[in-house]
Amino acid sequence: MLDARGHTEHLAPLVTEVLESAERSPADVTDVAVGTGPGPFTGLRVGMVTALVFGHARGVPVHGVCSLDALAYDAAALVGEGEFLVATDARRKEVYWARYAARNGAAQRLTEPAVDRPADLPEHVRAVPTAGRGPLLFPELFRSVVPVHDVQATSLAALAAQRLAAGVAMPVEPLYLRRPDALTTAERARS
Repeated sequence: MLDARGHTEHLAPLVTEVLESAERSPADVTDVAVGTGPGPFTGLRVGMVTALVFGHARGVPVHGVCSLDALAYDAAALVGEGEFLVATDARRKEVYWARYAARNGAAQRLTEPAVDRPADLPEHVRAVPTAGRGPLLFPELFRSVVPVHDVQATSLAALAAQRLAAGVAMPVEPLYLRRPDALTTAERARS
């Protein structure tokens, strides 16, 4: 089992492993796509810094993709047509979520990503088919499950390639939806 707090030690070797399994070298990489969250501060920073360093070292562009959009990319084909939700684990008994519409097998985001306790989401929002880990963690609240739970690297890359071809800008900016737990001395004094 991979230690969730050991991203830094494992990420670069995993990149090497993936390239080797695809019988490719770093020289074959023309673009890099990276998930921008929402997610925990450390995980996002480690992933994005790894992608940016790799891109800088190779002289190739790096593109950021919202992780909820990557899940929606996979879920849209299963939903068919209509609204659906992506809700992922935000820890602290909360979910990161956004609403989408499936049209012709593609996902269109209807709301900006947010973080909330799932019970605080309106019933009509929780009633639509839901992808992500939210339905697994809160089955009593998300009853219509779309069997897409985790971001797939191939889907994130395919979505980035699709957006790149359409001329969509994909900045590498972390999507933090909470304030950090750590506080500066000045912030501690004010609280």
